[in-house]
Amino acid sequence: MPDIPTDPGSCGRYIVSVDHAGPRWHFPSPGTSGFPSGAYRLTLRPMQIHASCASRRGVGVLLVGPPGSGKSDLLLRLLARGFDLVSDDRTEIADGVARPVPALAGLLEVRGLGIVRLPHVASARLALVAQLGQPLARMPSPTRDEELGLPIATIDPHVASAPERVTLALDCALGQVSQVAGAFAP
Repeated sequence: MPDIPTDPGSCGRYIVSVDHAGPRWHFPSPGTSGFPSGAYRLTLRPMQIHASCASRRGVGVLLVGPPGSGKSDLLLRLLARGFDLVSDDRTEIADGVARPVPALAGLLEVRGLGIVRLPHVASARLALVAQLGQPLARMPSPTRDEELGLPIATIDPHVASAPERVTLALDCALGQVSQVAGAFAP
């Protein structure tokens, strides 16, 4: 673990952002309470969104898309590949951390089967937004979710390799895999 840099004017407050270049520490500017753009935006109160979330080793992927887009199905396939269930259908987010809505914790809707109760984790630090749908470009430019400040990868949930694409996108977002061109290129 790298040493955390210090800034005497920050009063001990800092946030960390992670992208293809690795972790960066952000300190508020002297005399202000703001952080530079591109850093995680701190949420004063939790927000609840229509999304599912899976995590791998405590790092979360938020699956977003309209109703019926395949969020729960892709989540099920990620679970089969070693990810942990955080939430299905509704996700609460505060300070970059995803949690299940208490009434739905551990529940997963499987179309044609019903609602099942599965082991789940209480929270995950978000690192990626997987927007479900048809990618518009063969070689997409890097984009970030404006509200969460996280990188976005557009994933077609209906292709067989969708879980592997999410896994690879997460590795790229965390800087574990480098990309020459595309959604995570420098």
